[in-house]
Amino acid sequence: MNAQVQSPRIRSLYSQWVGCSRGDINAIYLARILAAQSEGHSVLNARLGLEPEDYQALLKRYFPVADWPVPSVATSGNPLPVSEQEQLAGLLLSFRAARDESEVWLAQIIAAGCGGQEHLWYDLGLWSRMDLQSLLAHNFPELVRKNHLDMKWKKFLYRQLCMDSGITYCRSPSCEACSDYAECFAPE
Repeated sequence: MNAQVQSPRIRSLYSQWVGCSRGDINAIYLARILAAQSEGHSVLNARLGLEPEDYQALLKRYFPVADWPVPSVATSGNPLPVSEQEQLAGLLLSFRAARDESEVWLAQIIAAGCGGQEHLWYDLGLWSRMDLQSLLAHNFPELVRKNHLDMKWKKFLYRQLCMDSGITYCRSPSCEACSDYAECFAPE
């Protein structure tokens, strides 16, 4: 899985764009996401799941001098219903660090990434689960602390939505007693 995300073309695009960035931690991961998306290795649409004005603001803010090609390959994801994407973004924002307005964009991008069938980090076009972990820890630190058992992120986010709405979809009283434990907590 990882080799495809880090293809020579994606690494080259990443290097170009991160070199044009304003240099903070979000720029690193956004450059990876954008490079993967531009090569069709992402479930994200051409605007990363953002509204046109937000997408342009993100590019202007993080990559003001980068030359962005039009993505040549269609995305492979299944777009989430708007209400589901809004709920996921809302969940993320309820844990935001409140350091920067870009947390709103990142919540929307991450929520859009939940429409894929692979691990969330992979569907976003990141290079590893640690990329996603670092991105979340920087922007949504309390959420990362809440996932102290290191559950896979997509499963964790949906589990949180269910718990917040009072819906219990798990068959067992605790994760440790669940027959699906290995599916949720196994290494990616």
